This record gives sequence, C-alpha cells and structure tokens, in this order.
Amino acid sequence: MEDILINVTPQETRVAVVLQGAVQELHIERTASRGLVGNIYLGRVARVLPGMQSAFIDVNLERAAFLHVADIWHADGQREGAKLQANAMPAIERLLHEGQSLIVQVIKDPIGTKGARLSTQISIAGRMLVYLPQDSHIGISQRIEDEAERELLRDKVQKLVPADEKGGFIVRTMAEDASEADLSADIEYLRRLLKNIHIAAQEKPAPSLLYQDLSLAQRVLRDFVHEETSSIQVDSRESYTKLLTFSEAYMPSVSGRLLHYTGERPLFDLYGVEEEIQRALERRVDLKSGGYLIVDQTEAMTTIDVNTGGFVGGRSFDDTIFKTNLEAAQAIARQLRLRNLGGIIILDFIDMENVDHRSAVLSELKKALSRDHTRMTVNGFTQLGLVEMTRKRTRESLAHILCEPCPTCAGKGEVKTARTICYEVLRELLREARQFNPREFRVLASQQVIDLFLEEESQNLAMLGDFIGKPISLQVDALYHQEQYDIILT
Repeated sequence: MEDILINVTPQETRVAVVLQGAVQELHIERTASRGLVGNIYLGRVARVLPGMQSAFIDVNLERAAFLHVADIWHADGQREGAKLQANAMPAIERLLHEGQSLIVQVIKDPIGTKGARLSTQISIAGRMLVYLPQDSHIGISQRIEDEAERELLRDKVQKLVPADEKGGFIVRTMAEDASEADLSADIEYLRRLLKNIHIAAQEKPAPSLLYQDLSLAQRVLRDFVHEETSSIQVDSRESYTKLLTFSEAYMPSVSGRLLHYTGERPLFDLYGVEEEIQRALERRVDLKSGGYLIVDQTEAMTTIDVNTGGFVGGRSFDDTIFKTNLEAAQAIARQLRLRNLGGIIILDFIDMENVDHRSAVLSELKKALSRDHTRMTVNGFTQLGLVEMTRKRTRESLAHILCEPCPTCAGKGEVKTARTICYEVLRELLREARQFNPREFRVLASQQVIDLFLEEESQNLAMLGDFIGKPISLQVDALYHQEQYDIILT
C-alpha cells in the first residue's frame, strides 16, 4: 500500500509518495514561483484601446492585465483572431466598453512591466480531460498518435458526456488507458467546478478571483490518489482543513483517508524523506547488493551507468552481472520518478552475453516502470548493449528545482588542480614581465595554490623570479576559489 506525505510551510509545499517504506516520488512547489496561468477572474474593463485592438482589464493584480481582440471568444464559438480574416474581425470597441464585467482567464504570467495576458476562452484541466465550456467539440491530445486509439477515446468520452452538456473536452495523454469510471468522474468533477465558478461570478463584485489553479496539495488529491493509497498525511492543520473541504466537494471517496499529522517529529524525518532528498541529488546511487548506479543529467539527455561494485554474490560471474542488472532495473525506475528525469534517457547495464538474461532484465525494467504515471517509451537493447528510453518532461527535475550550477566549476563538475593553476600563474608572470616593468609582482590566489607555491613549487617560483629579475610575493585571499587568481603590479 502507498502513503502520501504532504509537508506544508508558508514558503513551500513538499509531497512524497512512499511505497513499502521507500520514497518513490517527490514534488515541490514554492510560493514565490507559483504563477497565475490558469487562474480565472471576474474582471472589469478599465480601458479600451481601439488603436491597438486591445483592452486593459482590472483583475485586482498589481498591474492591469491585457486582453487582445484575438483572445476574445465570440458567442458563435469562434475566437475572433483565430478564425476570422483580419478585415472581418469586429472592432474591440464594439465588443467591450469601460466598466463592463467579464470572466477572463490568465494565459500568460506578468513579465517585467507587462501585465498578465488574458483570454475570455475558459479551459479547466482535470486529471484525464481538459474542459472547454464554450466549445462543443471533443479533441484528442496530439501525443496519442494511434488513430484507432484516438477514435476509441473520442467515442468513449462522447458516450459519457451528459445530454445537457454544451461544452467540449480535450482528452489528455493520461487518459490513454483510463477506464470509463475514471473519465466519468473527471467529467463530473469539471462540471461541478464550472458551476461553482459561475455561482462565484454572480455573488462576487468585479474585480475578483473566481478560481485559482489547484495548489500542489490539491493536484495530489486529484491526480495521485488511487485504490492502493492507504493514507494522505498533512502536517499543517490549515492545509488539512482546506484539503478536507476540497475532497468532500469534489472527491468524497478520498476524505476518509485524509489525516492530520500531529506527531512530535517532523513528518518527513519520520519517514526518512529528508535523507532521501539528499541522496537523490548525488551522482552515485548504492544498491543493496554492493553494486551502484552513476546518474549523469545533461542538457541533451540523462545517462545511467550500472556497475557491480563490491557485489560477488552470484554462483558465477555471469550470475553476478545478471543479479546486479535485475536490482539496477528496479532502482532505475525508482530514481526516474524520484528525480523526475525526463527526455532521452540512456541506460548502460553491465554487458550480458546471455539473451535470456537480457530479456529478463528488460522485462523487470518495464514492470518496475509500470508504476510510473508519466508517459514513457522503452526500446530493447541496442547493438552496443544500451537501453534507450524516453520519459515525458512534466515539470523541472528535482536537481533543477533545488540546485544551481556550481559557481566555482560553472557546471563542469570538475575544477583545475592547484598544480595546474600554479603553472598558469607562472606562465602569466612571464607574460606580464615581458610587457611591464613594475618594482614587484604580487600573486593573489587561494590557500591551496599559495601552499603549493611555498612547498613543492617553491623552487620553480624562485627560478622564475631570478629569470625576470623582479621579486614575487604571495598573498592568500580566502574568498578566492581554487581556479581564481590575480597578479598585481606594484
């Protein structure tokens, strides 16, 4: 059975999915970086600009938001700018007037001095579907490429849509293997959400927020909870109350599993999640058998290398390799979810001559990956013995959220040795001596470089001083990193 842990602080929300005591997924949302896209407001037209065919809409933000005529959804089901020729578009002054109230949705966050960009076409995302209340057609995600599958999903959704429904739906990739019960629950959830938005629009004055895109904790209830979820523990009373209200309104079956954690120890410490976060940021992942993985995340792809390490537990060398690869297959699937690695992923298992062993490892990998919610493709072993796979990028990886490139190595992962820097300094001193004629050269560098000059490289420094005929002094700067140095002419 699976447990979901939700740790809430004013600055961020962290979610861990734990299966049989092992952390499988980590999700982090920071308050400072949470955008406005998806929010729905009852706005008031502050100013119409006929020359720009645009309007400024007051939605109670720091700056007025921006609405272009192309983003106004017309009553006949056509968005003016998208469907009509430019010379056939009604002028914005015929569509809007100052002081008018209208429901709008943010489609682009504010940037710099520019306000948020709005649209009057409303779309609300569910787990399986996106609801388009103003559009009657049923669309299928372009990522679902199989034509037969697309038609099957379209027919399935059409049968489930209530007769009184005038809106349409877009079927998301997550719905590819969804049951009718899942789709029906999503349709009901989205319709109820829209009903509450319309009620709020009638009761609240303009400008007002009608709907805020779901928080991470709410998305967890909507997207992650299933039959095998035994509990959802929240360590904040305020968040627990909000989630309970949300679940009772939209997914009553979840309410009974929602618990407020009140223990003395921090929730993430109790389940070892903090340690797991630290390990998930390291290159090396140790396996129980003594083998290990090396995970390298680059701009183009992620590579995962499997090594036997100190494991010698098999009856033969082939048996040792096979057992290491089997354990690695399970560990790789977990690391992909835990670190949220996406894009192209290359797996370098230890070479196996036995074809049956290869098939068994590939089968174990696919079985372990089947627990993942994210869409993936896995190819068999290549001629070089590599497994190529892709995993859809749904959000930033854990390392990109929590870390930044090292200021010392600038993301290379390596720094020049102290001896390399010593020799660079010696070459630079010679170069400077040929151009300038100071009384003295002073070298500012890190402690490691200066120590090397005073010890093993002292003779080379003295020889250079004699050659250029100028004194060379050394000075440690504690703020300098190993690759940094300066030569001062005095």
